[in-house]
Amino acid sequence: MDSTYKQALYWEYSQNAIKCKLCPHECIINDGHSGICKTRINIDNQLYTKAFGNICSASIDPIEKKPFFHFLPSTKTFSVAIEGCTFHCLNCQNFSISQTEPTKISKYNLTPLEIVEFVLKNNYNSISFTYSEPVVFYEFMLETAKQAKLSGIKTIMISNGYINKLPLQELSKYLDAANIDLKCFDDNIYKKLTGGKLNSVLETIKTLKENGVWLEITNLIIPNWTDNLNSIREMCKWLFKNNLAEFPLHFSKFYPTYKLIDLPPTNSEILFKAIEIAKEEGIKYIYTGNINIENTEDTYCTFCNKLLIKRSGFTVIENKISKDSCIFCGKIISGIWS
Repeated sequence: MDSTYKQALYWEYSQNAIKCKLCPHECIINDGHSGICKTRINIDNQLYTKAFGNICSASIDPIEKKPFFHFLPSTKTFSVAIEGCTFHCLNCQNFSISQTEPTKISKYNLTPLEIVEFVLKNNYNSISFTYSEPVVFYEFMLETAKQAKLSGIKTIMISNGYINKLPLQELSKYLDAANIDLKCFDDNIYKKLTGGKLNSVLETIKTLKENGVWLEITNLIIPNWTDNLNSIREMCKWLFKNNLAEFPLHFSKFYPTYKLIDLPPTNSEILFKAIEIAKEEGIKYIYTGNINIENTEDTYCTFCNKLLIKRSGFTVIENKISKDSCIFCGKIISGIWS
């Protein structure tokens, strides 16, 4: 057995094999084999993770790139990734690392403590688990988040949200924020596009909110796949109904990639229509991503309508939120601002 393998969490024996209980796929894994994510392997009827510390990507990013617009604006976050994913999205932008297994292209060997020490030394504010799917390196993410919390460092998960409730509840004790990629609001399209189930992602969003994790939602609008306006409206209705109207919703532009290379980029008009629908359904903070449309990256007070945060790309030009509040009318603006 590879000496870098670590004992995995959340699994049980199942008829001379192992059932992984980390994500809703709940793969039945025979001896010597891995599950869908390619990161968890059955060795002698024990489940191990191949994704612990063997980082394939590490970089310093503006928090706005994740995207987070209501969480520690203008700060830098240390981003880390390990190969693998619970989904097989046809439009994956990071397929070179998400659709392969750990150890194939690892560049760095870092322990959770080394990551936290690096962040402290360089005065960064947070650690982001991103680029691939953080759920597949759950054990490493959990241990890093625990170490970070002890040191006062915030931790962030950028995820497709495909994780079972018990492991998510444990992680939520240490996690500060999550951006969940809500692909669409149609289960049939979800399955065809990603291989996953919509309801499982919705349960993740509700669990994160219930556990006090700051949430932002990203919805990538893909022509002929996720651009149905009725579906977008149903998604916004669901967010409002589940008390998520105060959490930012990012509508993101699609560019041809991976297995959807023949599709056109998202038309700007559909983004404008999505914004209007979200407003009509009561969503308070709506933004666009992957495109430069004037004013659609800016934050306005939902009480007095004054401009509070002016952004250009991933840069904050001005910020008029003070002590969590609008400096003009004094109303509290939802977010983690300091």
